[in-house]
Amino acid sequence: MRSRFTVPLLATAFLLVAAPAAFAQDHGEGWWGETNDKVVTNAGFILIIAFPLIILLISLLQGRLERRKDERKRAAKARAASERWRGGW
Repeated sequence: MRSRFTVPLLATAFLLVAAPAAFAQDHGEGWWGETNDKVVTNAGFILIIAFPLIILLISLLQGRLERRKDERKRAAKARAASERWRGGW
């Protein structure tokens, strides 16, 4: 029981100790390079467009999957009600 709490605590402590060293490279520049207002604004616009687009795509996918599920349920119900599929030989 004690090790259940020890491992996450040690992992968190390691990350807190290692984080400043990770951000200290290249004088604080990230992968993109020097960041100015235009870069930040464009990144914000990309996020504003991306989140609703992702929500739309996932909603369309869910609707299609729900429609397939309903069709399969209807087909199973029709097969169960059909005389052709009842009985044995």
